[in-house]
Amino acid sequence: MSFRRIRILALLPCLAVAAIASAGEPVAQVRVAFDRDGITSTRAEGMADLATGRKATADDPVRVASISKLVTAIGVMRLVDAGTLDLDADVSRYLGWSLRHPQFPDTPITLRLLLSHRSSLTDAAGYYATPLGQPLKGILDDPKVWDDAHAPGAHFRYTNLNFPLVAMAMENVTGERFDRLMRRLVLEPLKLDACYNWESCDDATATRAVVLYRDRQPVRDENRTGRPPCSVVIAEGADCDLARWKAGENGALFSPQGGLRIPANGLAKIGRLLLNHGEVDGVRLLAPDTVAAMLTPQWTFDGRNGVTHEEDTGDGQTKAFFCRYGLAVQTLATPAKDCGDDPFGDGIARVGHAGDAYGLLSGLWVDLKAGTGVAYFATDAGGSPAGDHSAFRRIEETLAADAAERR
Repeated sequence: MSFRRIRILALLPCLAVAAIASAGEPVAQVRVAFDRDGITSTRAEGMADLATGRKATADDPVRVASISKLVTAIGVMRLVDAGTLDLDADVSRYLGWSLRHPQFPDTPITLRLLLSHRSSLTDAAGYYATPLGQPLKGILDDPKVWDDAHAPGAHFRYTNLNFPLVAMAMENVTGERFDRLMRRLVLEPLKLDACYNWESCDDATATRAVVLYRDRQPVRDENRTGRPPCSVVIAEGADCDLARWKAGENGALFSPQGGLRIPANGLAKIGRLLLNHGEVDGVRLLAPDTVAAMLTPQWTFDGRNGVTHEEDTGDGQTKAFFCRYGLAVQTLATPAKDCGDDPFGDGIARVGHAGDAYGLLSGLWVDLKAGTGVAYFATDAGGSPAGDHSAFRRIEETLAADAAERR
């Protein structure tokens, strides 16, 4: 969709905008290219809100799905640098109860295994619907939560549940609520107008949200009057009093695995932090060695040692989406026959993370050698066909290739 067409659409009545938007196109597409020093190009097309005709911009906060995991890991690594957390300690000591695979009770599960999706946990018992005031620990009583065939550390299986457990460890060692902790550790030092699950953003920020759509129907973040009345899951009939929050009880409340709301320009700043080895715009957040440890693959696909796609979104894939994975960081363009992890199509290894939820597709990718990167998202993109040369969707390949041409 051209910029000229967007300007025309913005002048039309709201119902006309919704009618003209093509079902074959995303509602919004935003991409930001950057290098170590700053943003080098920006492109924004489509609508942040179809009903009002509000155009999308690179400063509008959007739920970036699993890129949230990478930002959560930056918070974890700040606590590791401070000596508050140890990546290789038994995470049970931080949770306050024993986390053990019933079939492999002598094998400790660590933060390193949780962050790299080698914990032997699965999402089969759920991971986000535990309401305020109830302990997430109860999910672990369901046998479906465990991969019976593999011991911790032996197999890669992308599992969202890992990250609520990580958030619980973070809360217990600091005594701080996860969303507030992430503001202190990452978002405020980088001057990012961002938050996990809206509660710690202000109303003005919430009203600028990019609405997420499926088939042109809003499914998330239609925030025209401010923050949602309740930003966490609550039991039917219960109140949304966050004074009931308890440290380490329910790490899913603020969605560390997918609930970050951040503008594309904010994602670009996260990418520049990685490009500059833990420092950006004069702010040192992580030690260079810590960034290197975070980006180094902990797992590489060898043809049989992992599930190479997210199990609730990867049906029918013939090429591997995940082939190398670090501490909440993907590495792209793995030179192996069955790997389809190169949406750019140029064979260059990049690090970052993809996102896919509620009709949104997103990506944050940096080329460490060239010192360049790109952040992008598209809404109502769930109908995009398979990619032409990778396991990514065609719209992702288009957004990635466009950015590569602008390097």
